Amino acid sequence: MNARVASLLPAATEIVCALGLRGSLVGVSHECDFPAGVSDSPVLTRARLAPLNTSREIDRDVRALLQSALAIYEVDVEQLASARPDVVVTQDLCDVCAVSFGDVCEALRRVGPSDARVVNLHPSRLDDIWGDIGRVAAALGVAAVGERVVADLRARVARIAAKAASLAERPRVLTVEWLAPVMVGGLWMPELVELAGGVPLVTTAGEHAPTLTRDALEALSPDVVLVKPCGFPLAQTLAELPVLRESCPWQRWSSERAVRVYVADGNAYFNRPGPRIVESLEILAACVHPLAFPELVRAHEKSVHRIDAELSA
Repeated sequence: MNARVASLLPAATEIVCALGLRGSLVGVSHECDFPAGVSDSPVLTRARLAPLNTSREIDRDVRALLQSALAIYEVDVEQLASARPDVVVTQDLCDVCAVSFGDVCEALRRVGPSDARVVNLHPSRLDDIWGDIGRVAAALGVAAVGERVVADLRARVARIAAKAASLAERPRVLTVEWLAPVMVGGLWMPELVELAGGVPLVTTAGEHAPTLTRDALEALSPDVVLVKPCGFPLAQTLAELPVLRESCPWQRWSSERAVRVYVADGNAYFNRPGPRIVESLEILAACVHPLAFPELVRAHEKSVHRIDAELSA
């Protein structure tokens, strides 16, 4: 009999589904939206933030909650009790991205005696993502399936990396994690940039996303800028073009070289350390080397939009 699985973050839900165990999900987080239909499962978490529209508003309210020592998300204990999970998949990487590990443990304590196993994910590099897929698979009794899934994902990455490595040009790439203030993509993002045939600016693999001052941004000389704010779908970021125009020194950068600027879906890709991290690499390769990867440009045309002309308008 398959284990009853409660997934408390989107990446974990995608991992469970990639393992062929979608039917084992008895609850998901309020942010789980892929594959289609998983949001119909019982929702086990909720946000303390009111619905907000802009990156500045979100940053302001998140900082206020953290300064007040309040969690940004909380577990619905009654729903968790009703779900009766055998396995709970959560994380302790980022309390701004999902419910905290401590709150998950406290919620399980409040539910009462339980044999539920907690699988805690903490990925900071690509190898950690592959390892997490394997650990979830092992916890759910499908270790061999997990090995096959990881092998397929690694093979897809290797094909892109081999082609990118054969190219003479290596553009300097800046990835933007947040708009106001400007944060630069860290963790696995520098690895993705290198695999896509670029040179990552500012961060190294495994480093958390830093916030950059205007002076620090002006000192950079990117060839390619990829903007993919965490949790923002493409349309939401495009709606913040006025903020984006103000947040980075576009005129300074473009005066030194032709800079290509792309906005990508930061909700579905890049910020979810699960199987779709490979699609994230595909999008990045299409932005860094569009002439070398025309098939990836076509495949992901709905998830990325070039905006350097709009920024200079």
